Amino acid sequence: MKLDEFKKRNMTISKTTAEPQKLSFSFELLPPLKGSSIKQVFDTIDRLKEFEPKYINITTHHSENIYKEDDNGVFHKVNVRKRPGSVAIAAAIQNRYGIKAVPHIISQGFSKEETEYALIDLAFLGVTDLLLLRGDTKNLDSNQRKMDSHQNATGLQEQVNNFNKGVAYDGSLFTAPERPFTYGMACYPEKHEESPNLDSEVFYTKMKADNGADYLVTQMFFDNQKYFDFVDKCRAEGITIPIIPGIKPIHLKSQLTVLPKIFRTEIPGELERELRKCKTDADAVEVGVEWCTMQSHELAKKGVPGIHYYALGTTESIYRIAKEVY
Repeated sequence: MKLDEFKKRNMTISKTTAEPQKLSFSFELLPPLKGSSIKQVFDTIDRLKEFEPKYINITTHHSENIYKEDDNGVFHKVNVRKRPGSVAIAAAIQNRYGIKAVPHIISQGFSKEETEYALIDLAFLGVTDLLLLRGDTKNLDSNQRKMDSHQNATGLQEQVNNFNKGVAYDGSLFTAPERPFTYGMACYPEKHEESPNLDSEVFYTKMKADNGADYLVTQMFFDNQKYFDFVDKCRAEGITIPIIPGIKPIHLKSQLTVLPKIFRTEIPGELERELRKCKTDADAVEVGVEWCTMQSHELAKKGVPGIHYYALGTTESIYRIAKEVY
């Protein structure tokens, strides 16, 4: 590995986004379904690596419930893991490309013990940058809800902080890792669906920052002003760490109604009108690229610490956007 690559891998994300040379580019990957090879992941990276991503996020999901039919024609609910874990994929990316890989660590659907095993593996593999999230609670089954899990991301944050000090989840002591974990956490410019208001959202965002988050990355949004207003509120409350905007190009007509429902994000009127004119998903791709490019240019002009793209199903759109912006 070249010296400059080594330095990049050992620089925290807050420092890489503070580099003055040019706007920081990063994106998020979803591991392929079980049975697929890692080639799908490498193909996406190969397509986007020319824009020198500062880091690549790898999402993770708890196992999911499906119904399987037995030999007697009776359906039973079975809990299955549909995708490979993010630990192995993060190590493969980092070792193949020399690009910082950031696996998601989520609290819901994983026990504290499972989280500790993941931290042990990641520390061993030299993957020491994380994104800590609560995760989706909607599809948890009754057994998962009874797990010894953290109920929110701040509890998960405490476990990682303790691990860095050599304190296990059960309170026992071990040799602290040579390279402690640094991590980012999520924030919500349009507030989390469970927050009563935006002031409450800022309160919990500050808690994450005060307890050691290195940076924050936003839930996707389509109205830049909501991001700018949120950052102003955070700064007014003394939150000084980087707040990286996360955005996504729309690529399906159905996302006009699906994205607000799932992610509680508002679609601006102008974007809505253009999407309603679309006759095909190919039309929606063009609208999505144009809108996301406009967002990116405006964010860059305002001096954001970087732009993070949610890449699921949108690799080609992001390539076109990056060609215009970076």
